[in-house]
Amino acid sequence: MGKMLVKRIRQGNNSTLSEIFVDNMLICYGLEDAVRELKIKSETAIPAGHYPLILNTYGAMNARYKRKFPVLHQGMIEIKEIPNYSYVYIHIGNNFGDTAGCLLVGESWELIEGDYELRRSKKAYLTLYQKLVRLMAKEQVLIAISNEGASNLVNK
Repeated sequence: MGKMLVKRIRQGNNSTLSEIFVDNMLICYGLEDAVRELKIKSETAIPAGHYPLILNTYGAMNARYKRKFPVLHQGMIEIKEIPNYSYVYIHIGNNFGDTAGCLLVGESWELIEGDYELRRSKKAYLTLYQKLVRLMAKEQVLIAISNEGASNLVNK
């Protein structure tokens, strides 16, 4: 079984920064909304836990990414079986305003006015996407989202 780890490392005012590993290799950084005890729609990080990944081949975001990456795109990588969440994707974006409850990826990050922002998101996405799609073609892939080691995560 393939494994993807999202290891949360820091929390800003409205954002959560993580390191993303695939089969124990650091691939990029991740960004989500703030970790909260009570969910606020489109403003709360994914709960820590283990979830299956699938390729979602329908919907507006899938169509947008198919136009953007016609040769590469085989479907949106969706994180499934998250209690009280639906249509949670891994995608391109730079700040917590782009997340809507999803996981953004980037090659580097900056702390700006109390919140984390990602840089070179498209490049990180393409690298991670290709790696995950190859892995998913061979086996089930699980994503583990972990708050361990992130002493500054605050449950809001």
